[in-house]
Parts: sequence; C-alpha cells; structure tokens
Amino acid sequence: MERYYQIIKRPLITEKTFDLIERENKLVFIVDRSANKSQIKRAIEKIHRVKVIKVNTLITATGEKKAFVKLHPDNSAQDISIDLGVF
Repeated sequence: MERYYQIIKRPLITEKTFDLIERENKLVFIVDRSANKSQIKRAIEKIHRVKVIKVNTLITATGEKKAFVKLHPDNSAQDISIDLGVF
C-alpha cells in the first residue's frame, strides 16, 4: 500500500481541473515521473476504491508528471475530490 502513495504525490487543483471533475468525471494528480499508466491506474483504484477507465499523462514545463484519471460512471470524481478536501 505504501508504494501506491509514492506513485501518487498530490491532487492538482486549478480552475480547469474543477471543470474536468464536474464535466468529464476526471481527476488530475501530480505523480511520480517514473510511474507508468498502469501503475497510476492501480494506485488510484487501490487508494480510493474506484474503477478507473483511462489514464492520460504529460510532463509539465516544470518537469512534473500530470495524470488525468477518468473514472467509471459508477464512481464520482466529485465525491473523491470532497474526500481529498479539494471541493
């Protein structure tokens, strides 16, 4: 379980990420740069007990890795963000 917390560093909170939560049921996290999409997916599923449909990643200009995580319709990104203290 501890390894999962090393992969997922923190949620990313911006105006754009709030739109993604509400419109597309997506969450955005800053993740370990060496983590691949399947590791990120598994970590999110284990930590938050949700079903992940898709993970997209990108490296920011500052060198951080962002993960855009689309949740299954049965799971609410808004509920997860409330649990994280974001909403």
